[in-house]
Amino acid sequence: MLSLNSQQATDMPHKKYPLPPRWVSKFFQWYCHPDYYEDIEGDLLERFESGLEEHGLKNARWNYIKDVVRLFRPGIIRSLEISSRINHYSMFKNYLKVGYRNILKHKGFSLINVTGLAIGIACCIIIMLYVQNELSYDRYHKNYNQTYRVLQTFRSAADPGSLPPPAPEEFQVWGCAPIGPALQADFPEIKSFFRFTSPVNLLFQYQNKKFQEDNMVFADSTAFKVFSWRLISGREETALTKPNSIVLTQNVAAKYFGKNDPLGKTITIDQTKSFVVTGVMEDVPHNSHFTFDGLISMTTAHNWRTEIFDWWGYVDFYTYFLVDEQANIAALAQRIPDFVKRHLPGWQDNTIAFEPLSDAYLYSVAARQPGAMGSLSNIYMFSSIAVFILIIACINFMNLSTARSMERAKEIGIRKSIGAHRHSLVVQFLLESILLSTISAILAVALVSIALPWVQELSAKTLDLSSLLSWKSVIAFMGGVFLIGLLAGSYPAWILAQVRSAQVLKGTFKSSSKGAALRKSLVIFQLSLSIALIAGTAIVFSQLDFIRSRDLGFTKEQMLVIDFGWDSGVQEQLNIIKAEFLRHPDVHSIAASRAVPGNFLPDAGTRIESPEGAMIMQSPGIYEIEPDFVPTYDMQMIAGRSFSANIPKDSTETLLLNEAAMRLYGYTDPSEIVGKKFSQWGRNGIVVGVVKDFNYKSLHTKVEPLALRFAPVGALRHLSLQVSPENITKTIA
Repeated sequence: MLSLNSQQATDMPHKKYPLPPRWVSKFFQWYCHPDYYEDIEGDLLERFESGLEEHGLKNARWNYIKDVVRLFRPGIIRSLEISSRINHYSMFKNYLKVGYRNILKHKGFSLINVTGLAIGIACCIIIMLYVQNELSYDRYHKNYNQTYRVLQTFRSAADPGSLPPPAPEEFQVWGCAPIGPALQADFPEIKSFFRFTSPVNLLFQYQNKKFQEDNMVFADSTAFKVFSWRLISGREETALTKPNSIVLTQNVAAKYFGKNDPLGKTITIDQTKSFVVTGVMEDVPHNSHFTFDGLISMTTAHNWRTEIFDWWGYVDFYTYFLVDEQANIAALAQRIPDFVKRHLPGWQDNTIAFEPLSDAYLYSVAARQPGAMGSLSNIYMFSSIAVFILIIACINFMNLSTARSMERAKEIGIRKSIGAHRHSLVVQFLLESILLSTISAILAVALVSIALPWVQELSAKTLDLSSLLSWKSVIAFMGGVFLIGLLAGSYPAWILAQVRSAQVLKGTFKSSSKGAALRKSLVIFQLSLSIALIAGTAIVFSQLDFIRSRDLGFTKEQMLVIDFGWDSGVQEQLNIIKAEFLRHPDVHSIAASRAVPGNFLPDAGTRIESPEGAMIMQSPGIYEIEPDFVPTYDMQMIAGRSFSANIPKDSTETLLLNEAAMRLYGYTDPSEIVGKKFSQWGRNGIVVGVVKDFNYKSLHTKVEPLALRFAPVGALRHLSLQVSPENITKTIA
């Protein structure tokens, strides 16, 4: 029987023949193996024509569809892309095998490349951990984006209202107690406020365990509402409501109670007061811009000193507040002038401001911070160093790879002669590069785990490698390793893929002069970056050496400081204790004071007579000292005299200033301010001397104004002993 295929039927214009469904024929043509297509198609059309004569068009088409579907089975369908994919997988596996063998074959080259990349990646990981730590401060708080803190200014002028608006640097975080309740009363958008004080030093005793605790703060009961600190035991709502209640951190609680439950237990403080433990909380995370070891209820501080909670001029509180999600902080800030006028009519030159919690660690320029500050410039600097180190490592890899092009030329020539395409060679060399970078990354992680303890000690940061185990960090790390391998191997792969097989097989292949020029350029660039890093290291070292050797204006060598924490027993017997210390042959001098250089100190509202005769109010820092303090620290008097134990009036009617304070009150000649009147914290008298400026704070800042006054009874905390350099260990013992 003569059969017509679909094309023949279409080509005969004079007579129309019924055809099977076109879409079915196209489907069959798509899946059928090309080697069988024509034969099977003829048989299908023959069956269709036979069915057409016997059963009609409808049944013939339906049977045709069933035949096409039945033929869709292994052996007839084409391989599609499966074989291609299998082939690609095999090639990929072969590339990795060749790369692995090449690494083992050239052990020296591979070791240099892997080690160089590993050190570069390890440096980047360490710097990334540091940067991640810096950027993570306070972000663990649930209400991070809704929490703000209050900044205040404390300025004064002879003509009230004459000062310009304060600069950001003139604000300070340290403020007064009444401002928190007043803000919540006047601003409905404020859901809650939280205050805490400067750290206090207290002697804790439980049974036979006695320790001096230096980082306890008085805090409002809203602590756990504003901030996301978790209580392990106790109730958040009531833990800090009652007087003489205290919440300890987990570490401090373990020191006194071990594994026993401390809830409800009583701790004796300063040998006279009893505090009940009402809660134990997790230790404050290291990435907090302020920390503490325990919270004492604010009602306790209120009972001790009720007057300061209504005193807008008394400064010893840090105030934070939580706003509604819909609150507009800019709109709140616009209402500040009315708030100040309503509550502080005498504050013509002073104001308050709101600072978001997100700015507290890295961006704040306000003074009197509650904790250590970060440095945004350090983040940029270290990030740049990480990039430089990585670039140097990648350039080192590229130079070594291109320099070895002659050794790989024969391999490439043979591969090309048997049909290898240029893109497949590029893929091969890129895979080798990625394999090397992966090995380097594994080695880098090992190096980081070994070096991390020393880095933490050097940086005073808690850097944890496990912080990189989040899925985002793992993906970023793997992507980075892949990118490093891709970038480091891209140019060598492109250069090696250009090799002509004919030249190689004839033995006439030579390295390109352009390649040599590029390698030289890369080496110059690499050395330039290395020199820049070495120079930066030298500058940092010289700065550290400058800090170590700089004259601070006082003697710090062989100075032993004993903190007795306001102990009333020590203060009552202070003269006897000092005399007993001086009997030791290696103790040359001794002095008592409230603070020593480098310690916390308060500000004091101080009025001093100006050159024009007006009493000007400023707020310099204050040291409360004994007469022996200035000579013990070898401080230099540049005008007037120091305090004297033989002049009774010195204890209540005299004041010393440093040079910065002298300039603050409008004087340039130190001798001119000697004899001028002063008024400070209930004392009135005259300035008797000017001390040469000494660095009692960080060398990052200028020496700030400082007033030194004769310490009143009960205001002393430290003993400073100047000891002999010989046998220091024996002397301390």
